Amino acid sequence: MEKRPRWMIYGSTGYTGQLIAQEAVQRGLEPMLSGRRAAAVEALAARLGRPYRVFAVDAPGLEDQVRGFELVLNCAGPFSATAVPLVEACIRAGVHYLDITGEIDVIEAAAARGSTARQAGVMLVPAVGFDVVPSDCLAKSLADKLPGATHLWLAFTDTSGVSPGTAKTVLENVPRGGCVRLDGQLVHVPPAWKMREIPFRSGSRWAMTVPWGDVASAYYSTGIKNIETYLAVPLKQINRVRRWGWAASALKVGFVRTLAVRYIERHVQGPSAAELERGRASFWGQVSDGGSRRVSATLETPSGYELTKLTAVACAERVLAGQVRPGFATPSQAFGKDLILTIPRTELTF
Repeated sequence: MEKRPRWMIYGSTGYTGQLIAQEAVQRGLEPMLSGRRAAAVEALAARLGRPYRVFAVDAPGLEDQVRGFELVLNCAGPFSATAVPLVEACIRAGVHYLDITGEIDVIEAAAARGSTARQAGVMLVPAVGFDVVPSDCLAKSLADKLPGATHLWLAFTDTSGVSPGTAKTVLENVPRGGCVRLDGQLVHVPPAWKMREIPFRSGSRWAMTVPWGDVASAYYSTGIKNIETYLAVPLKQINRVRRWGWAASALKVGFVRTLAVRYIERHVQGPSAAELERGRASFWGQVSDGGSRRVSATLETPSGYELTKLTAVACAERVLAGQVRPGFATPSQAFGKDLILTIPRTELTF
């Protein structure tokens, strides 16, 4: 009789979920594969030679689907629909939880359940992918260089394309505009609220504020109460976002959103294997004490989806090896600020 797997990957048939499942199997980690689309889960399980389960997160008895495993890694976005049901099921079943979200509200929802999870002996660590492992480790490294810092700025750029899941998540969040942290509070702001020229290692680029996950996670990792996150894009695009930001409200209309989702499903494929391999991501961060003292750093990593594959599996390995801290934690809190430096082809420079 085959030994039962110790952990489960939910959403294993999505673009990123497949990358993670393949990496896990190659490392000999033997996950249970799962998702809501039976044909897709069965096909992937046959290809990778792994057992599988088919279920939806809104079905009754969700905790029975995860009970008996040590860990669930959630790769099914948008995480606004999947994370809270799986987090609560994992708490009830006594199972550790990881996901690869970059959504601020999802990270905050996990943080709000930290006390309950701690009492149950369950670890909740959202955002163990490109969102937000590299920037979270960068933020913590910067904060440690300048104790008492009051302001944190983070910026990134990625040369790889976009997966269908990421595109749907962006689509869902566009009508909400931007978000920053001011004096410890989450504050919603217009799209491209601020713009600035970022001195990336490869050269300066214009960037605009975006509601990146670090607006939530970096607050818990560093205690810094003022946080802004930036994405490098061409200056013309920043001006276009500012000019047409009001049009984002159209995506609140049901049929408009449905048409956009259908377009994504038909036309967005995700980066090719070659694009993943040659792609690179760059990060810049700076902290300030509100006066004259500032510390800056740059971080170079593999491309976004390639990095997500590597960091998510690395975090799963650590949990399965017993590196467990019950309750909510950010990646740098759970696994240390040097977690990103254990990933091949990464380099941090102050």
